[in-house]
Amino acid sequence: MTEHRWDEAGFSTRAIHAGQEPDPLTGAVVPPVYQVSTFAQDGVGGLRGGYEYSRSGNPTRHALEECLASLEGGARALAFASGLAAEDTLLRALASPGAHAVIGNDAYGGTYRLFSRVAEPWGLAHTAVDLTDLDAVRRAVEPGRTRILWTETPTNPLLTVVDIAALATIAHEAGALLVVDNTFASPYLQQPLSLGADVVVHSTTKYLGGHSDVVGGALVVADPEVGERLAYHQNAMGSVPGPWDSWLVLRGIKTLGVRMDRHSANARAIVEALQDHPRVTRVLYPGLPGHPGHEIAVRQMRDFGGMVSFQVAGGVEEAVAVCGRTEVFTLGESLGGVESLIEHPGRMTHASAAGSPLEVPADLIRLSVGIEDAEDLVADVVKALQ
Repeated sequence: MTEHRWDEAGFSTRAIHAGQEPDPLTGAVVPPVYQVSTFAQDGVGGLRGGYEYSRSGNPTRHALEECLASLEGGARALAFASGLAAEDTLLRALASPGAHAVIGNDAYGGTYRLFSRVAEPWGLAHTAVDLTDLDAVRRAVEPGRTRILWTETPTNPLLTVVDIAALATIAHEAGALLVVDNTFASPYLQQPLSLGADVVVHSTTKYLGGHSDVVGGALVVADPEVGERLAYHQNAMGSVPGPWDSWLVLRGIKTLGVRMDRHSANARAIVEALQDHPRVTRVLYPGLPGHPGHEIAVRQMRDFGGMVSFQVAGGVEEAVAVCGRTEVFTLGESLGGVESLIEHPGRMTHASAAGSPLEVPADLIRLSVGIEDAEDLVADVVKALQ
């Protein structure tokens, strides 16, 4: 199978091979780490392989970008130093002062902070709305002014599921772009571009990297012209990952499919244990038939992922205490690694949303369910709830 045919292969085959042909010089089956800042030129303007300076392009980063584009079914992918760097670059490239964006009313705290405290002073207004209420979305969108309709699905940390295809229709009717943060699902479980989205955002720190040893971000686009605009800003703003970080994410992607299967299976075991526990008042997981977005999740996702949130009796102090009593689950921020993590969103990842319309429930606990043995994870959570 030649390089240009990888897009016809299955997901895990592409994860291992797309953009990663054996090195033509040595035959190395893993792309090298091109730890270099600049490249020799064959005369002025005579670039070897198109590379001149690693901010503008690096072979290791290029391999990652090629792989990401293939996995998301996009025309082009661009890698960044963090998920928020990717988001900031997108806003600068695709919006402008005086424009308007619509975001979800339970957006990730860092995204909300970027919109409210960075982009808004720059001149980009935004409206937060319940994106499951399509009529409310239509009312919030301002044709001719709204440039971006921004969603996560499932959301962080409330695990709300939104209808990507329906939101794409609303956005496009108003002349806006639909941007989908696909971090929680990963491209293995969900592919927003195939449902009508224009841009996919990833924190590659999470499931794509998968080992809690790298920070990165990515944008994947459906339209090559949008990709060119983003690529110009990627270079001009300069928030790119180094080659070693790019290599680590690419290494993680190779096992994404098998890891997501295990994350999802372990999460189901946790959810089953939580559902009937007397100290748990509510379980948030798209795989539950009673979840408001379950039918949509069944339609647009392969499985339901490894993120689980739940609320406990006893309020904020009990939620914090439970977070401190686990042993297999590590108390820590972030998510998507092979190890299981527990956190209190209100005081940790979503503290920036405190006092805003996006404030999360004080008794909420979020789990990033890892790939340890399921029985150990279940026993750990149950013991912490005693």
